Amino acid sequence: MERQNSPREIETDPKPRTSTEYQLPADSVRTNSEETVGSRSYSNFSPWRKNTILFIVSWMTLAATFSSTSLLPAIPEIALEFSTTTEAINVSNAGVIIAMGSSSLIWGPISGIIGRRNAYNAAIFVLCICSVGAAAAPDFRTFTSMRVLGGFTGTFFMIAGQTILADIFEPKVRGTAVGFFMAGSVSGPAIGPCIGGVIVTFAKWRVIYWVQVGMVGFGLALSLLFIPDIKKAGENGQDEDNIVEIDNRRSLSTPEILAKFDPRGIFRLLMYPNILFADLTCGFLAFYQYALLTSVPSIINPRFHLTTPLVSGLFYLAPGAGFLFGSIVGGRLSDRTVKRYIVKRNGVRLPRDRLNSGLLTLFFVLPAATLVYGWTLQKEVGGVAVPIISAFWGGAGLMGSFNALNTYTAGNANANQRMDEEVLPSSRPEVIGGKYIIQYLFAAGSTAAIVPLISSIGVGLTFTISY
Repeated sequence: MERQNSPREIETDPKPRTSTEYQLPADSVRTNSEETVGSRSYSNFSPWRKNTILFIVSWMTLAATFSSTSLLPAIPEIALEFSTTTEAINVSNAGVIIAMGSSSLIWGPISGIIGRRNAYNAAIFVLCICSVGAAAAPDFRTFTSMRVLGGFTGTFFMIAGQTILADIFEPKVRGTAVGFFMAGSVSGPAIGPCIGGVIVTFAKWRVIYWVQVGMVGFGLALSLLFIPDIKKAGENGQDEDNIVEIDNRRSLSTPEILAKFDPRGIFRLLMYPNILFADLTCGFLAFYQYALLTSVPSIINPRFHLTTPLVSGLFYLAPGAGFLFGSIVGGRLSDRTVKRYIVKRNGVRLPRDRLNSGLLTLFFVLPAATLVYGWTLQKEVGGVAVPIISAFWGGAGLMGSFNALNTYTAGNANANQRMDEEVLPSSRPEVIGGKYIIQYLFAAGSTAAIVPLISSIGVGLTFTISY
C-alpha cells in the first residue's frame, strides 16, 4: 500500500520573509545545477529522444480527441443515415466525453498491473479497433457503442503523457513541454470539425473514422519504437521513479489486482482544497471550451448563412488557432514565471508559483473574449470578423489558463524529497486522473446542454454563464 500524503505535505502558505531570512516551506524545492543536470530521471535520455517522446504523446492526444468534434459538421448526414435526430447524436457525443473522463478508472489500474508502457500501447490498440468498428458500424447502436468503448481510452493518453513528461523534463522547462503536449490535446477538438467538414463535403462521413484509424495506427508504431517503460523501483533505497527499458515486475495476487481498481484513491485526493479548486477550475474551463465548439452549427451557421459543412467547418480554425497559440505561449510564460520566482526566492521553488502565469488570461483575456463573442452574436452587431477574432482570443485565453493548471497537477516523486515537483507528486497519476474526470464531466454537460440552453435564454446570457 502506498503511503497517503497528509495535508501537511500539501502546500502551506508561508508568511512573507525577506530573502535573507526565508525558510523553506514543506512543499518547496531548492533548485540548483545538480538537480537539473545531474538528475538520473531528467538526463537519462538525449534531447532528441525527449523531443521524440514529446511528439508521440502529443500525437496520441491529438488522435484520441480528434473524433470528439470531427463529427459536428457531419451530424445531419449521420442522423439521416441512421434515421435518428441531431439531439440523439449530441447526447451520444456527451456519452463519449463521459467515457473519456472515466478512462483513468480503468486504464490507471491496468497500467499498475501490466506496466505503463504496455498499458499505453494496449490502449492505443483498443482505440484503433474501436475506430474501425465505428467506421463500419451498420446501425446507430453499434456506432455509439464503438465510440463509447473507444472513448474509455481517451484521457489515459493525457494522464500517461503528462506523467511521462514530468519524469523526463525538469521543472524549469516542463511548462514548455506541457504546452506543446496540450497543443496536441486541444488541436484535436479544434481541427476535427475542419477536417470533418472537408471530408463530408467530398466523401462519406465514415472516412472521418478511417482517417482516425490511420492516425492511431501511426501513433502505435511510434509508441512501440520509442516510448520507454517508466516504473517505480522497489523499496531498496533507490530512486522511487527510475526510467528503465526492461520490465521485471513481480506478479500480483488477485486481492492486490482488485485493490488497484478501487476508485477511492482518486476521489480521496479531492479532500485537499488546492487539488479540488484546481480541478473545478479546469472543469469550468472545459465547459466553456465545449460550449464554444458544440454551439457553432446552431448559432454561427444561421447567423451568417453558412450552408455547407466545408464552410462552417472553417470557422473552427479561429478557436483552433487560439488553442494552439495559447498552449505554446502559455507554456513558455509558465516556465518564465517559475524561473522568475526561483530567482526572487534565491533558488526556492514553490509549486503554486506556476499558477501566477495564468491569472491574466483567466481573469481578463478569457472573460472579455467570451462576452464579446456571446453578446455580439446575440445583438447581431458587427460582421463575421467579430466572432472569429473573439473566438481566437477566447481559445488563447482558455489554453493560457489551462497550461499552468495542467502542469501544476503533474509532478514527479523522489524518495529523497517529499514535494519534489508539482502538487502532491507521489500520487501524480491519481491527481491528474481526478482532474480529467471532473474536467470531462463538465465538458459532457456542456455538450448535452448548450444548444437547449441557447434556445431558452439566448447566446449572450448562455456564454456569460459558461464563463
